[in-house]
Amino acid sequence: MKNRDDNNIQYDEYGGYYDKDGYYYDAQGGCYDPEGGYYDPEGNYYPPEEMGYESEGYEEPADDSYSNDYSDDLSFEDMSIPAGRSIKREYNNAEKYSTSYVKSSGKKKSGFSGMTIICTVIGVLIGGSFGAALGAVIGAMFVLSPVVFGILGALLLGAAFGAACGSSVNHIPGRIALIVLTFLIVNVTGVYFVLYNIYKGPDSAKNLMASTIQETGQLKFVNKIFLSEEEIAEISNRNSMGKLDAEVDTGLISVGGSTENSGEGENAEEVSDFDINGFEIVEVSGRTYFGKLMIINDPSRVKLTTIFDGSWKEYGETLDVLVDKGNFLAGVNGGEYQSDSNKGGSPKGLVVCDGEIQYNNPQAGDVMVGFNTDNILIIRDVGGMSASSVKDLVEELQIRDAVTFKDIADGDDNHFTKLIINGESVSLNGSGSGANPRTVIGQKADGTVLILVTDGRGAGGHLGATAADVISVMQEYGAVNAANLDGGSSSCMYHDGEYEMTSVTLYYSNASWRLPLAFVVERR
Repeated sequence: MKNRDDNNIQYDEYGGYYDKDGYYYDAQGGCYDPEGGYYDPEGNYYPPEEMGYESEGYEEPADDSYSNDYSDDLSFEDMSIPAGRSIKREYNNAEKYSTSYVKSSGKKKSGFSGMTIICTVIGVLIGGSFGAALGAVIGAMFVLSPVVFGILGALLLGAAFGAACGSSVNHIPGRIALIVLTFLIVNVTGVYFVLYNIYKGPDSAKNLMASTIQETGQLKFVNKIFLSEEEIAEISNRNSMGKLDAEVDTGLISVGGSTENSGEGENAEEVSDFDINGFEIVEVSGRTYFGKLMIINDPSRVKLTTIFDGSWKEYGETLDVLVDKGNFLAGVNGGEYQSDSNKGGSPKGLVVCDGEIQYNNPQAGDVMVGFNTDNILIIRDVGGMSASSVKDLVEELQIRDAVTFKDIADGDDNHFTKLIINGESVSLNGSGSGANPRTVIGQKADGTVLILVTDGRGAGGHLGATAADVISVMQEYGAVNAANLDGGSSSCMYHDGEYEMTSVTLYYSNASWRLPLAFVVERR
């Protein structure tokens, strides 16, 4: 691996840079050589063919559907492509691995579901060989994906099934039922081919997918379809995190104060006048995610609200209800809870609201995240402690509002909480985790609270944010302490009557899941 050239560095928006010889160093400590190979932070080398693209460069498409001005007209924000590629290599990688890409007009190609519907309906309603042929042609024309042959095979299956059965089913209800059945067959087959090509493809794609799936609540079975238990464990170790054993040093936080340097990145503030009532929301983005960051200068405004009224309920409330009922300005989802069937009425671990312990049942790996009466963010292990010991700890630390999330990686449950403690970030292997929607809370040395929510799981064409991604954002904005909260489909942000970030789940894409609690910001 070539030695870093740290002279005259000009970092790009991803925290990486090119040296004079064309080598690209990313923010995680890896290095891309000019031929397209990659050295990971441990010095392991991956040749171009394992990185998922050819090194010969870009070959112009046969048609003229794409502008030649790739730097201006092609958008890579919706693509899961590594930083550090040249524009030509980015285009090659996007063509091979993205599920959709953007033309120079800015409009996306038609999606997989839309094309399967067209193929299925035409194949079934028209019937015969003409229906099968027309359905296959439409599928071939419009479906451009990383597994085009797999999906085309699914489309042919749907068209052929419709052609075989369409002519024998003449009544409308029967044909409608046939359309639905064929649509399901095509989609299931297509999804299988997509996943098969990812899991059996380049290690980089397989590792990211497996790590991402392993963090979900309901989809872990997908990994077991394609991978052995040993393979899952090995991949989890490649994208894993170390441990932060230090406890938060409250002396590092001076609420309303200023420091000589309140962060590491270009967005970190120098010594300046401090507006204690300041509040803003900024957009952040990376290669595989888009997100929004709330910046609240006065940490006393950040509180917890819950549905608890002496007992917990079967059903929780959506985030807008939790925020609006207390006339709060904004809010995000909080700690771990019972999310089965989107009932959302019961929390897990620990809940402290306005100094009252409303739930106290700590589990293995639980980490308490919340504020003490001095409005300092506290991040503390409580996993394995008894309820009485947790009660004593809450009183000792004078906790006013807190929830819990897990720091655990046992193969079946891969979750993380501690990101930065006393300015030191957790050590990472690879990207530290898979890519998923995230909710993260942090605090700067002057007490300012940072709350980040990102998308993922296909929303906006994004996979989501990794541990390395959210740590980078927190460091860029000056966090001294930061913790990951419940994420995935639960991640959401609501502000002043509107959702800034909604759930990535299709059925709740205009709102949030039901929640038992939320971190909220007082209105002023």
